[in-house]
Amino acid sequence: MIDLLPIRTQPTTASRLASVDFDHLEFGKAFSDHMFAVDFHNGEWQEAQIVPYGDMAVSPANSALHYGQAIFEGMKAYHQTDGGVALFRPLDNWARMNASAERMCMPTIPEELFMQGLRELLKLDAAWVPSAPGSSLYIRPFMFATDGFIGVRPSDSYRFMIFTCPVGLYFNKPLRVRFEQKYVRSAEGGAGYAKNAGNYGAAMYPTKLAQNEGYNQLIWTDASQHQYVEESGTMNAIFVIDGKVVTPALSTSILDGVTRRSVLQLARDMGLVVEERKLGSREVMDALAAGKLDEAFGVGTAATIAPIATIGYEGQDYDLPELPANAFSKRVTAALDAIRTGEGADVHNWMVRI
Repeated sequence: MIDLLPIRTQPTTASRLASVDFDHLEFGKAFSDHMFAVDFHNGEWQEAQIVPYGDMAVSPANSALHYGQAIFEGMKAYHQTDGGVALFRPLDNWARMNASAERMCMPTIPEELFMQGLRELLKLDAAWVPSAPGSSLYIRPFMFATDGFIGVRPSDSYRFMIFTCPVGLYFNKPLRVRFEQKYVRSAEGGAGYAKNAGNYGAAMYPTKLAQNEGYNQLIWTDASQHQYVEESGTMNAIFVIDGKVVTPALSTSILDGVTRRSVLQLARDMGLVVEERKLGSREVMDALAAGKLDEAFGVGTAATIAPIATIGYEGQDYDLPELPANAFSKRVTAALDAIRTGEGADVHNWMVRI
């Protein structure tokens, strides 16, 4: 990798590391000491810097606040069995962030800038990477428009940043979910495949309604017929039906999840049949009634793999069978954990050492 000009680094003089209870981490609440930042002006990226984590000043007319030009990624770094630190599939996140940037009329980020910023930030905050089973350092790259301008047009200036936070498990028990057949997360031809902030803001109200009914998340369905599975909350949805691993095919309304890719690859490695296709809610419920729905789970960077215990459909709740010890979701979770911590063979070269 070709290095850029040196990243200007201002180490903190007051680390907050000692104040963090690593035995009781709440997801997304403890932030590491430093953050990476670089601005885009006059058609090019400016000098990159790493500074102490803290607030920033933006114009009240900041165009991201008014017109939604904001994108992000979610990725993780893991403590290795030999004491080192490694990233999981970072170039996949870089490529997806650039796909989001193009969809939102934002500048793309050079690979060297993305990767060098990550490396230098993680080297500086390596002590923040937790080592307990199930824990990791969550990484949030994001970019937003910075023009102070009121007018519906793409901004001329942007800021790309990365901060990190040590996290434990996102969900600590199997999920209760229900099919959403009124509200829409995204439609074909929209921006559902991009990780832009507006996708998540629009999903909050129907999710809150479901949570008020005792569900953890929704299973989103298609915008036109409300019959075909799209995603589960903020995760991709995967089902094991009659021994086959089935998941909705990617489209412009479904996010190309890095964890989804990894789980499907490991399923193929295990010799399982994988089907990426249209999957109707009725097919899922018929399979459950016939005893052929072996497993259902969400997959994503934050949760990794989140088993589903109950599915709500047309006003009724239906419980899934308890998972046996050799359930696919358990085996693939163990396989991913082994790869990410360096205990297992990384045959697909997913890990990048820091």
